[in-house]
Amino acid sequence: MTGYQDHLLIAASRLLSYPAGDDERDVLDCLTEMEAPAEIRQQALAAADAIYSIPLKERMELYVATFDLKTECGLYLSAHEFGDSPKRGAALIRLQKIIGESGYERTDGELSDFIPLLFEFTAVAGAHMEKGRLMKRLGAVTQRIADHLSEEHPYRRILMVLMDAVFEAPTEEELKKMEMDREEADLEDLPYPIMYN
Repeated sequence: MTGYQDHLLIAASRLLSYPAGDDERDVLDCLTEMEAPAEIRQQALAAADAIYSIPLKERMELYVATFDLKTECGLYLSAHEFGDSPKRGAALIRLQKIIGESGYERTDGELSDFIPLLFEFTAVAGAHMEKGRLMKRLGAVTQRIADHLSEEHPYRRILMVLMDAVFEAPTEEELKKMEMDREEADLEDLPYPIMYN
């Protein structure tokens, strides 16, 4: 990966974390100073501006409505890959091991498959034998999330910058396989009522 791709991943990590209102300057400085082709820098700054131009309270509401209330836009890698399959637990443990072995220190208390955390991890972790595979997985899920957002959605723009400048586009087969591997939660009514005392 190039230096500007690392910058883009770190900026995207901040943009896709819950809005706090105190990181705007850092993100814009990161994007302004990165040594990237002018077109990529402009697209990334426009993507950040599309998000930061929304007042903080509205941005918080949009974030929750987009990423917390829509399963297909959730920000957890293994949830996209496996849904409610027992395989998700094994995937979380594997990611936690990869992150721990690299020496990367997590401070946010999020699950190990939180996509903004993984964006930053891949940018700063250096060489790791699992990095290429993780980048491929992140690319497929980033595309899947973007596909479920409207063209005008402010958060879609940063996802598309990543797809254009960082990740390799997944094939149709890879996206179909991800959909096939996902298990949906069994939410049908139980055959008997639950009684509460």
